[in-house]
Amino acid sequence: MISKIMQDAINEQIKNELYSAYLYLAMSAYFEERNLAGFASWLRVQASEEQEHAMKFYDYLHDRGGQVVLKAIEQPPAEWKTNLEVFEQVLEHEQKVTSLINKLYEQALKENDYPSQIMLQWFINEQVEEEKNASQIIENLKLIDARGTAVLMLDHDLGKRKSE
Repeated sequence: MISKIMQDAINEQIKNELYSAYLYLAMSAYFEERNLAGFASWLRVQASEEQEHAMKFYDYLHDRGGQVVLKAIEQPPAEWKTNLEVFEQVLEHEQKVTSLINKLYEQALKENDYPSQIMLQWFINEQVEEEKNASQIIENLKLIDARGTAVLMLDHDLGKRKSE
């Protein structure tokens, strides 16, 4: 049986993961409206992943005999100034999620809740990947701003070359 403190913290994280999905869906819509289908698709996949993360926590609570209590989700922003600003917000948001996951892990350590520690290891590893992906996109967008889109287009084309 999971503790009440851990149950409440995981319920809060379910809300946070669903907010992440909502935020990324709003960002996807922003790019759709600007005919940037690739950006929109990437963020839509990201939104779907965040929903999956929420469901991992949801299922985990049920597996441990806890009660899922869904909380209200805040409305995300809908406008940004630049493509770079969107992905800077993605990175900032992922860093916040990392902090929240770390706090959950600290609580699991404090309670000697070994099952939660093991489950949260997956999320800790996932957050490393999430921050890395956002950082790489930011660096690519900065390169575009500095040198023009042709550099990345050429890079993409050159990357298709196969050795004979």
